[in-house]
Amino acid sequence: MKPIALSRRRAAAVSLVGAATLVLAGCGSGGDSGGAADGSVSLGFVNGSNTHFHTCLLRAVEQEATAQDAKVYSANSKQDAGTELSNIEDMIARNVDALIVQTVNVDALEGDIAKAKSAGIPIYLTSVATSDMSDVLGAAVVDLKKVGAMDAEWISKDAAGRNVTVGVVAGAPGAASDLLVGGFEDALPKTAKVVANQPGMFNPAKAQDVAENMIQSHPDLDYAFVANEEMAFAVRKAFDAAGAKDVKIVSVNGTEEGVAAIKDGRLSATVANSAATIGRTAVQSTVALLDEKQGVDKISDIPLVLVTKDNLSEAPQYCPK
Repeated sequence: MKPIALSRRRAAAVSLVGAATLVLAGCGSGGDSGGAADGSVSLGFVNGSNTHFHTCLLRAVEQEATAQDAKVYSANSKQDAGTELSNIEDMIARNVDALIVQTVNVDALEGDIAKAKSAGIPIYLTSVATSDMSDVLGAAVVDLKKVGAMDAEWISKDAAGRNVTVGVVAGAPGAASDLLVGGFEDALPKTAKVVANQPGMFNPAKAQDVAENMIQSHPDLDYAFVANEEMAFAVRKAFDAAGAKDVKIVSVNGTEEGVAAIKDGRLSATVANSAATIGRTAVQSTVALLDEKQGVDKISDIPLVLVTKDNLSEAPQYCPK
């Protein structure tokens, strides 16, 4: 899908879904909101979950929409691919000018993109891109494999050639977690052995259960990679309660709480991929690409920072105020 001038997109949408003048009280499964501004551009934001990352991403999208004089509707898919497609259908019924999607699973994107294309509505992706971007307006991409690799490289440096054991508390299968864990495991040195890999489902309570079982099975664990900081805090509690305070934890996000945990030693490293930057970039790029502005990149790479005790001040703002 090539960038579509706003006036032409609206004309196409009228012909394709003009009959669906449905006024929706709710969008998808809940967690939706009214517009951030009553602007001339309307955007549908389909969020993937309710984690801290997703909450901050929504806040950034809404704030930047206001700055861009755009109206934004939001819906939350709650980590369910079927709900995601339903949310997209509801946004199409609202006749939005473009969709911004934080997918729950990269495998779900094929159906999402086809549905949006058939309605003549451009779709912009956050965090991930597809292998074929021809039917996608653009993407604000976090190189998730690189994120995992950066944490692995920290372990490699810290281990300094020693034979070490590593546990992995993944997120939910699919999309972000698979890429993060794959990048992490691929970049580990040969001297680091992954002895456990279980999903925490991006849920702190579940992650704590996983960590309790992991440390019982592997009491000599040296390191743990945890797919987000909310889970990492719960994993730290489980390890500490089991007397495994020496296990070093590396994680992902770079939240204010995560940076504070590095400062006080609960976490050893985290890779900052700012939700604020992703959300702002998505709205700015979507509006610019709709208007066919020159010099706007179809794919925007989100900067990554490995945060340790040595560079705490370099952590970018994670969540908009």
